[in-house]
Amino acid sequence: MLKIFSFILSLTLAISGCFAQSSDSLIVQSLREKGITFSHDNNVKLLTNGQEKFDAEFQAIRNARYSVHLEYFNFRNDSIGNELFRLLEQKAESGVKVRALYDAFGNKSNNRPLKESHLTEMRSHGVEIEIFDPIGFPWITNVFSRDHRKIVVIDDSIAFIGGMNVADYYIHGTPKIGPWRDLHCSITGTEVATLQKIFQRAWKKETGREAVNDSSAPSPKGNMMVGIINREPHKTNKIMRQFYISCFDNAKDTIRLVNPYLSLTHSVKKAIKRALKRGLHIEIMMSQKSDIPMEPDASFYHLHWMMKKGAQVYIFQDGFHHTKTITVDGKLTTVGSCNLDARSLAWDYECNAVIVNKDITRQIDQRFINDKAKSFLLTKESWDNWRTRWQKTYGWMAQLLSTWL
Repeated sequence: MLKIFSFILSLTLAISGCFAQSSDSLIVQSLREKGITFSHDNNVKLLTNGQEKFDAEFQAIRNARYSVHLEYFNFRNDSIGNELFRLLEQKAESGVKVRALYDAFGNKSNNRPLKESHLTEMRSHGVEIEIFDPIGFPWITNVFSRDHRKIVVIDDSIAFIGGMNVADYYIHGTPKIGPWRDLHCSITGTEVATLQKIFQRAWKKETGREAVNDSSAPSPKGNMMVGIINREPHKTNKIMRQFYISCFDNAKDTIRLVNPYLSLTHSVKKAIKRALKRGLHIEIMMSQKSDIPMEPDASFYHLHWMMKKGAQVYIFQDGFHHTKTITVDGKLTTVGSCNLDARSLAWDYECNAVIVNKDITRQIDQRFINDKAKSFLLTKESWDNWRTRWQKTYGWMAQLLSTWL
């Protein structure tokens, strides 16, 4: 009788396991309920450094026949920026519709900003380049809700999305910080049209003009499942927070997270706490160096909190890790512009691709594993050796202000 009971119990558990939803399906379902669409005919290629990103993007622009649409937080007036501008001018002169949009605050915060003379020069060659939300008096009203997206769409055929702006330090690094580590990707398939609509909406909002093409090229199809998360103030305010919360709440095994800014909002912090409490294996990586004062100190405070709660925290030391990725159970990942701070999660325009594909996720997981060799593991001992008493106090104070960073 006992054997029969054991057999029935095992069979029941096996059957229930077959019907249990996987973490990726639960996350996709939660996003669909919030209006995010997914398609299954895409192809994604990871671009793992600045050279790969600009080589691929520039070649796609050279091949453009109808339109080139670019939406960036900033274009830096440097060698790679000037190479891009000359290429855009050539395409515009050949009859391709070239439209570019960049954020006014992003440009002002750039130490090599575009000037009016650059815009005049490009416009004289037929490039339509506009500034998103120009800054004017009183400037405080322009601080929030900036366009932090990094989107390029060419001929309705191929799109690029990720964490890189247009700057040569993604290739050469900077003297103060060293190498810049980041990630971008190219996408073909149905989701190119989704990214095109996002650009068109931003263009219409800022210029009042339609970004309509006379013709377009078909986008090559693939077999990858992709959805686009687009955060817009007053429309999809909570969508990025909800995505990350869903990842932590629905993961069943392992999460690996890389982000340059981790001054966590309250709801995301609670989700991480819930995940650690139920025994989820969470690995987090962040750079020791940063390009923004005060921000890393607030993030280090949160990293120490997560380490004490059970997360494995790695401090990257080989330059600046500007990457913004999360992987869930080796099945689902994201590539895009969203940081894990209040500015990205609660204020700015952001855009991420959610990729439900084991191979792409494996590549990003392997990248994380490789980068451990350039990092140190945060422990009680390494924390005390690394941070002075004053730095710890400063980090505590910085995190109190981090909602406004």
